[in-house]
Amino acid sequence: MASEPVRMNTITRLSYGAGAAANGIKNSAFNTYLLLYFNQVVGVSAAIVATALALTLIIDAIADPLIGRVSDVTRSRWGRRHPFIYAAALPTAVFFALVWFVPAGLTEFQIGVWIFCIASLARVSISAFEIPTSAMASELTQDYTERTRLFGVRWWFGYAGAFGFSAFSLAVYFAATPQYPRGQLNPEGYVWFALTGAVLIFIAMMVCGLGTHNHIPHLRQAGAREAPMPLRRHFSEMFTAFSNRGFLAIFGFGVFKYTAIGLYSATTLYFGTYLFKLTGGQLALLTFDALIAATLAAPLAPIFARKFGKRNTSILMAFFGVSLGLSPLLLSYLDLFFRPGDPLLVPTLFLIGAVYGAMVAISLINTSSMLADVVEDNAVETGQHSAGVFFAAASFMQQCSSALGIFVAGLILTVSQFPKKLDPAEVTDAMTDSLLVHYIPTVLLLWGVGCLILLFYPIDRARHEANVARLRAEEAEANDIMLRGSASGSPVL
Repeated sequence: MASEPVRMNTITRLSYGAGAAANGIKNSAFNTYLLLYFNQVVGVSAAIVATALALTLIIDAIADPLIGRVSDVTRSRWGRRHPFIYAAALPTAVFFALVWFVPAGLTEFQIGVWIFCIASLARVSISAFEIPTSAMASELTQDYTERTRLFGVRWWFGYAGAFGFSAFSLAVYFAATPQYPRGQLNPEGYVWFALTGAVLIFIAMMVCGLGTHNHIPHLRQAGAREAPMPLRRHFSEMFTAFSNRGFLAIFGFGVFKYTAIGLYSATTLYFGTYLFKLTGGQLALLTFDALIAATLAAPLAPIFARKFGKRNTSILMAFFGVSLGLSPLLLSYLDLFFRPGDPLLVPTLFLIGAVYGAMVAISLINTSSMLADVVEDNAVETGQHSAGVFFAAASFMQQCSSALGIFVAGLILTVSQFPKKLDPAEVTDAMTDSLLVHYIPTVLLLWGVGCLILLFYPIDRARHEANVARLRAEEAEANDIMLRGSASGSPVL
């Protein structure tokens, strides 16, 4: 049962959102820098690195649903979610840092094994934080629009963590030197990059836990302890999520969406370094367009949701935003875009990136809010409040699809025959054209199919409000029966 959700103050809302910075930093580092570092700095085959990261989905497939399920049934004085938040902070920071410090003397294959093992541990650790935290959103508020606003704050901090950390690193740790005019290829920069990211991840996770700690009494708590549940029943209840049409639509959209995002993240530094030939300082400047995008998206997402509905907003913003985002690459392939060194190149990329990023962020915010609405919809159908299960499945989908996107990036680099440890001064138009001709259609296909799947999402504002009203009435009736039973002296089970 849950007490009536209390109104969140600004500190609670910001503290909750701040936790997303941890996942943002991890995703930025793993999805954007890891492939470039091991492929172009260390000299490991892109196929080995991409395959090692993709194989971590096997671990995610086992761990994420169990984390969500265990979180849903956990009983403690800190409720269902906070024990996981506190326990995950230090291991996540340690494993994040460790993946960059490969023991000397390993072969390429052994380095691939190292990446797989440590990255898997890092993913499991942050899932133990991210899944309970995401599930908590549906318990902090049941309001249709307020949820979108709350996820807007969360996505802003996620973007701030990902792109703020990236911008700082590019400007400081990857600044140009005489030996490395493209500082993102400087191996020494990755030492402080790894250590700083680990510290910031730990701080963000603790701020989230401590800042929402006072809401524990008002969050939905696990029911009374029962006899140990057979493992088969645990898995049976976990997979009930896939019988909900709304969740299936979000899941299908997410698979294609996050594969495309993972592909973009893994290749963006390649395009910046080898196609547009940008310096570390210019790349740092361009990462700030994402912060502007998130700042625009956070207040605009609930406005668009209220006017057009969450599903329609998610589809339209995703498709047209991605089309805009691909325009510099398509125009470059056609030799119609600004050449490297042109004074208008960076400002144009910045403007397009800010608008494109805002549109995609609005789509992502609304999709996250839609997932929270699925929790009540499923509770009406099944009687189970399994927020942890749904967000675990979503986390698994996101991490696996992002890893799949990196794997696709490795395939594209391999099929394009893009060299490893390539000096930017030696890149040719044929190399970059081969990369573009494989990349652009793949991205359009992934986003297009995902948007088509999301059309099947059935929950609008009216259905959500009806679900909330029905659940409140059922809980009020259950409480009334319990009180009448206590007053008459009957045993309460």
